[in-house]
Amino acid sequence: MSMTLPNIAGNWALFLDVDGTLLDIAPRPDGARVPAGLREVLMTLSQRLGGALALVSGRTIAGVDRLFKPLLLPAAGQHGAELRRSAQAPVQRVACDVDFEPLRAPLEHFASAWPGILIEWKGQSIAVHCREAPGSRGELGVLLAELVAKTHGIALMDSRSGYDLRPSAVSKGTAIEWFLADPPFRGRIPVFAGDDVTDESGFAAALRHQGVAIRVGGEAKSLARLRVALPAQFRAWLSQSASALETRALGDAR
Repeated sequence: MSMTLPNIAGNWALFLDVDGTLLDIAPRPDGARVPAGLREVLMTLSQRLGGALALVSGRTIAGVDRLFKPLLLPAAGQHGAELRRSAQAPVQRVACDVDFEPLRAPLEHFASAWPGILIEWKGQSIAVHCREAPGSRGELGVLLAELVAKTHGIALMDSRSGYDLRPSAVSKGTAIEWFLADPPFRGRIPVFAGDDVTDESGFAAALRHQGVAIRVGGEAKSLARLRVALPAQFRAWLSQSASALETRALGDAR
């Protein structure tokens, strides 16, 4: 499914997922690439929105920064467990009192029997990628559900690449709520774009504030009513919107 997206308005606050939304999905996280020109488009949009553009990712903020270097933007990492309100601000880590260490031994034991499984230990979250070991998904899901049931404060999320585990006290939705509490995001219309089940809390947060939810790819049931089929189409929309906002700003300056 694909549909025409509305033009980006100057009173929007843009919240953008990274993998599968801005970037094409790669077999492994370290294989993701930022297409030529995307950094410049994001910088233009950020400027024309008064700084109200944030990247909201399951990656760590440090990982997001490495991808988009030298561009720095407001960001939420690890599904909202890390927050940075501006490029100049320090990264804040949400205190969740969650210990992922008891999961390490059973997960690594499981991975040793399934070549292709990749476990990312991010500090305040875990991603277990099984795209290269698809036959493991069912058994892996059962194991993770059992582990989470024995551990306080951890939420298990199914994703396109496998499974994510995060503190249950945070989400992409709580990250968006945090941004909206203060300038430059406060008082703007929130627009969140994502591609996965892990983004549904972000869609919900945007809609709670009479905003817009955009799903990139897939036909799965979603809170988002606006959809585009591919990240490339979403990037093209961002580029066209950036050009339109620039043209409008030049016209207003005359």
